[in-house]
Amino acid sequence: MDQGLLTYLQMFITDRRKGLFKAALASRTRHFTVVTEDVYQLHNTSAVMRSCDVFGVQDLHVVEAQLGKRVDREIAMGAQKWVDIYRHQNTISCLNKLKSEGYAIAATTPNGNAIDLHDYDIGQKTAFVFGTETEGVSPEVLQQADFCVKIPMYGFTESLNISVSAAIILHDVVTRMRLSDLAWGLSDQDKWAIELQWTKANIKGVDQIIERYHQQQKDQ
Repeated sequence: MDQGLLTYLQMFITDRRKGLFKAALASRTRHFTVVTEDVYQLHNTSAVMRSCDVFGVQDLHVVEAQLGKRVDREIAMGAQKWVDIYRHQNTISCLNKLKSEGYAIAATTPNGNAIDLHDYDIGQKTAFVFGTETEGVSPEVLQQADFCVKIPMYGFTESLNISVSAAIILHDVVTRMRLSDLAWGLSDQDKWAIELQWTKANIKGVDQIIERYHQQQKDQ
């Protein structure tokens, strides 16, 4: 951790921006994460990314086994600068990575033996997986999932748009998490790394500035 580098780079951003970074980091979490699996409509993944940022979820995992994507910057509205995006070529490798990091896998589906969202235990470190717009999560996700979760619905419609579903689920679980006694915040090391990342993203010509910093360190 080169705290000196962060201090040096923050000379190039405003005090207001530094304050915004600190406030956002205090509300960020990796207790929950989100996975989108081969979502066809680009704006849906981008909207999910925006929801992650809004509700303080730091990581978004994107499985792109069938279709390569790019971030829809207009829909994301800058969220790609604040949310860490991890891209995976297949579902199994993504889920295995998340399980190795201690996440329970929650398949989001209105069908089968899915538990209602309000019955979900927020104490579990969880990755919520959202599938395609037409077919939902894949059989691989259902086989690998620790449990399934659904949004209670009381009308005739049996499903919601993926970006709407993600926003509803994140709002519910993050609100309950913040009201709990869980240690859901980022570690000091994670906060430092993300603050450095955000600072770099907000400085024009940052590579040259970093190079100048390292040269100054050598000359001392």
